[in-house]
Amino acid sequence: MTRPFPDLRRLRHFITVAEKGSFTRAAEDLHLSQQALSSSVRQLEKELDAVLFVREGRRVTLTPAGQLLADEGRPLLAAAHTVADHVHRTAATAREVYVVGHTPALSGTEVYELLEPAVEAFADASFTFRQMFPGQLVAGILDGSVHLGLRRGVVPVGDLAAAVLGYHPVRLALLTEHPLATRDAVDIADLAGQTIALWAPPGSSYYSDFLLGACRRAGFEPDYVVSRVQGAATVAAPLTTGAIAFVTAPAGPAMDGRVTVVDVRPPLVVPVQALWQRHTASAIRDLILADH
Repeated sequence: MTRPFPDLRRLRHFITVAEKGSFTRAAEDLHLSQQALSSSVRQLEKELDAVLFVREGRRVTLTPAGQLLADEGRPLLAAAHTVADHVHRTAATAREVYVVGHTPALSGTEVYELLEPAVEAFADASFTFRQMFPGQLVAGILDGSVHLGLRRGVVPVGDLAAAVLGYHPVRLALLTEHPLATRDAVDIADLAGQTIALWAPPGSSYYSDFLLGACRRAGFEPDYVVSRVQGAATVAAPLTTGAIAFVTAPAGPAMDGRVTVVDVRPPLVVPVQALWQRHTASAIRDLILADH
């Protein structure tokens, strides 16, 4: 017996209805008649032998089968667009451009070090690094404009595939005149009463939650401030906030000696998570994952 599989055009129609919650609004968005859209979704239901929507007047809600298809269908549809783009580029003999997005918690130097084996191995490919906030990063991966995303922490990824590339030791960046800057290492408990610099509010960033969680495990509720300068090197945060920043930079002087980076005790490490579209293949990505 032949296993059913969704027609991609009908899958796009279904997902639009699921997102809009209405055939009327989805038809407007897709520039289709409501009759044509309804027919397309009914045909998809027939192909999959499953009821996908509960229709209540003009509103529709997903059945359990419909929710599963919406969850699994979004990455499948995104992957189909990516595959089509790759085929087009190959047919046109265009040079491959591999786009890597990374959150501000990762520096350009750290990203390059992670990708250097692939940069050296794929001499015919062009690599572009883009700093992006977490929401933009995930959206870029899903729409195919970003081939690989890198961010701090191990976070549930939903529609995406993920793997941990490695771990970086966390240190503290302080203004050089700060009393704690004279130490070779600072116990994290000694940060009680100090202000911590973050790049995103708690609850919107795994990295922020991770850092504040480390403080709480040390026995205190940290004070924090969100940096008003985004996109700069993380070691610059003490200059713009006056606060202490958790960084992954090497220990020693930074920012022309105005900032000092010291080790933290007990040792703290943070993972780097790679994200990519499910259902896609990439020799560059395979090498990056294999190397780590």
